[in-house]
Amino acid sequence: MKVLLVSTSERCGGGAIAARRLMNALNKRNGVEAKMMVRDVALPQEEGDGSVIKVGNKFPKFLERVFILPHIIFRKGGWKNLRSRLWQVDTADCGIDITRTKEFREADVIHLHWVNQGMLSLMDILHILDSGKPVVWTLHDEWPYLGVCHYRGDCTEEECIHCPIMAGEAPHIIYRSKQLLYFMRTVTFVGCSGWITKQARRGASSANAVHINNCVPASLFHPRSMQRSRKVLSLPKDKRLLLFCSQNVTDERKGIRYLVEALQILSAPLAKEADNESSPERLDVSDLHLVIVGKGSEEIPLPEGFGVSRLGTVGEQDMPLVYNAVDAFLTPSLQDNLPNTIAEAMSCGTPCVGFNVGGIPEMINHKLNGYVARYRDAADLAEGIRFVLSHDLRNSAFRKASAAYKETTVARQHVELYKGLGVRG
Repeated sequence: MKVLLVSTSERCGGGAIAARRLMNALNKRNGVEAKMMVRDVALPQEEGDGSVIKVGNKFPKFLERVFILPHIIFRKGGWKNLRSRLWQVDTADCGIDITRTKEFREADVIHLHWVNQGMLSLMDILHILDSGKPVVWTLHDEWPYLGVCHYRGDCTEEECIHCPIMAGEAPHIIYRSKQLLYFMRTVTFVGCSGWITKQARRGASSANAVHINNCVPASLFHPRSMQRSRKVLSLPKDKRLLLFCSQNVTDERKGIRYLVEALQILSAPLAKEADNESSPERLDVSDLHLVIVGKGSEEIPLPEGFGVSRLGTVGEQDMPLVYNAVDAFLTPSLQDNLPNTIAEAMSCGTPCVGFNVGGIPEMINHKLNGYVARYRDAADLAEGIRFVLSHDLRNSAFRKASAAYKETTVARQHVELYKGLGVRG
């Protein structure tokens, strides 16, 4: 069985990381040969093992941004929010035709992942569906069944007629084009979470949608010595460490302002003296220390006197040390599907605190291996931090992750899906 996984990048972004891990898991099964086709590779082709194939260049990405730019500028608040909005949408006007490649012709099944920012256009996707090969599409966000955005969020536009981000008719036209595409062609969506699987069934009712988790390599993400990890990373040995991680720390979708507000609540004088019935011990905020991973951390205004270590960008191989070094992982994301970071942290035995949104409450069992805070409620986020620091949840977090994101299980579920679509092997 030959599987071709298609992604914009090999390693940049959660979708790319999940796709590469799935490829590795599939290649451990007898009778399966999986390759990954990407535009952006991490290593030069001559240094790779042949499992990752590079195609095309970034020119389609540039053309697409040129098209999107005026549609954003002429929307209310366009100039002010240009920096953030420019990357919140994708129109899929331009892309790379992968159907002409040898790897595509040899594949038994085509498995799409995150293919935006000029990787595949809607026309390219049509050509793939028309090839006659079974097509599976993992939903790392909501773009495949929405108009141009990656998450619906608070938007109530059912058919993207009055898009709050882009002016003009393009969002509605693209939405209708996708609906027609799925009605006339066969595609099977894989939802990484139960939440996005249900959303896909509602947003693209003519397409089939099944739920399969992403996998996490246990050989890399597993419990290690906390003190040894702190020593390697030069982190404080005698503090309660809280981790916040994002590719871009200032991304509004990651909810950093709610985390800052929660830390301010914890830093208030009353927080040191108040008795909280749900916590068996009082929280001394002078013992707290924030660890930030990602770009732009210097722009975050933390409470005065609150200790912080800014690690910048950390590679995948070093992230297990970070997770094992901290007491809790905080993910105040406002829009998310099945964050790799939560699965990775829990695989290292680190309890997590996050909002009740997307697939997060499926990952965190409230007060059993972490804390699920009320959506956009900084006070409850602060309470969640108090709770996980006052209870030993590490073993419970590890057990949940080792069962839910096991490589062999996820690979087997995908192979069974491929066979159900008529793929032999």
